[in-house]
Amino acid sequence: METTNGVGVDVGVGPLAFDEVVAVARHGARVALTDEALKAIATARAHVDELAARPTPAYGISTGFGALATRHIHEDLRAKLQLNIVRSHAAGSGPEVEAEVVRAMMLLRLSTLATGRTGVRPVTAETLAALLNAGITPVVYEYGSLGCSGDLAPLSHVALALIGEGEVRDAEGRLRPAAEVLAEAGIAPLNLVAKEGLALLNGTDGMLGMLVLAIEDLRLLLKAADVAAAMSVEAQLGTDRVFAADLQELRPHPGQGVSAANLRALLADSAIMESHRGPDCTRVQDAYSLRCSPQVHGAARDTLEHAALVASRELASAVDNPVVLPDGRVESNGNFHGAPVAYVLDFLAIPVADVGSISERRTDRMLDPARSHGLPAFLADDPGVDSGHMIAQYTQAGIVSELKRLAVPSSVDSIPSSAMQEDHVSMGWNGARKLRRAVDGLTRVVAIEILTAARALDLRAPLRPGPATGAVVAALRSRVPAPGPDRYLAPEIAAAVDLVRDGSLVAAAESVTGPLA
Repeated sequence: METTNGVGVDVGVGPLAFDEVVAVARHGARVALTDEALKAIATARAHVDELAARPTPAYGISTGFGALATRHIHEDLRAKLQLNIVRSHAAGSGPEVEAEVVRAMMLLRLSTLATGRTGVRPVTAETLAALLNAGITPVVYEYGSLGCSGDLAPLSHVALALIGEGEVRDAEGRLRPAAEVLAEAGIAPLNLVAKEGLALLNGTDGMLGMLVLAIEDLRLLLKAADVAAAMSVEAQLGTDRVFAADLQELRPHPGQGVSAANLRALLADSAIMESHRGPDCTRVQDAYSLRCSPQVHGAARDTLEHAALVASRELASAVDNPVVLPDGRVESNGNFHGAPVAYVLDFLAIPVADVGSISERRTDRMLDPARSHGLPAFLADDPGVDSGHMIAQYTQAGIVSELKRLAVPSSVDSIPSSAMQEDHVSMGWNGARKLRRAVDGLTRVVAIEILTAARALDLRAPLRPGPATGAVVAALRSRVPAPGPDRYLAPEIAAAVDLVRDGSLVAAAESVTGPLA
């Protein structure tokens, strides 16, 4: 399979990889169901058809849903039952969810369908794949999921588009009626049959998609945080002796060792660092925000890897209720409960806030002449006439305060629903939404630190930074001018944010150091 970016993803009975989710969600990679998946789907469907023909009620096939599961539904009403669950559950509200989140959710639901454990027909899975490949994105709203039974309202809005109802964004991003866009793409709307409506909306795919995307972003962002820390240590004439491998090995947390190794590589061959290594240097202990950067950034890395382990397990799961087992049984279960994903979404928000907090502290030290070791107040050209980066730190502080609020967990809350049938829920979708906001905030905080540290390094002239940090300064200077009198600062912050987010500044450092871990 090929796309404009040369990437294609085969969806089979096994789990998707992280990079495959990102490729489809963010970069428009095309998808194709494997022959093995189509066979598994058809086999499971045969079991559902056989159960549907029996007089004995089977949940989700010949009964109502949730608190209404005690009603046996006559065969003549079962298609209406599946249609009604999609229409009634498409009850979201608020702003539209980002297209990449919706595409991730669609792909992950398709992956579960491909396991052959949900009982849908092959055409149902093929239609979902067709929407992805046509660039058709159902409109999904911010509010509506309790994270149990999965992301019901968000997935219902996806299912609504599959039946040709509701609104979608077409391949050009225009908001249009689903029926009109499907017709233009040559995609026939689905006529749902027994079990299919429920199977399309009973999963943790929204919160999992946001977790995978956040992990992708944070892996890059933690490298950028190491770049920022190295630049700040260098700009403040700090010591790199504390980052020595033998000192780090005394406390063998893997992430800490990785972060310290990054800092050593980034600070190698720095003329600024060499300028104060002599016997007259009294800088044997820096402030915690400099000295303990590997401990904080490393703990964040270890938390991130735990979250990635949970996400990988969820990617290998078939989340639906009921599920079709290989022996033909259709059994109710609780695997749709979002707790495993919800907990790590909340967990990640804690190190995001703390990495932002230590970044802001490093930035603040560069602006204070009492602590910056010879730099002008606020890095201003003419302090008093110019304010320099004074208010950039205010912006950081405001974001960090918000990050702390976003670190309050969602998963400790539960509001009963469905007449107390669904009496404990995960709120994982809310955790995912706030984590996305937190990742965006951390990106901005780290960008402001790099912007400030680059200015400070320039002000250390004629001493020059190391090759790696110097390459970062040069990359930033392609978008942001060198120090001078006060300028309109917001566009410069925005440029730095873009360069952090797209990986340009990390790539500049890696052009010297090789790949950072």
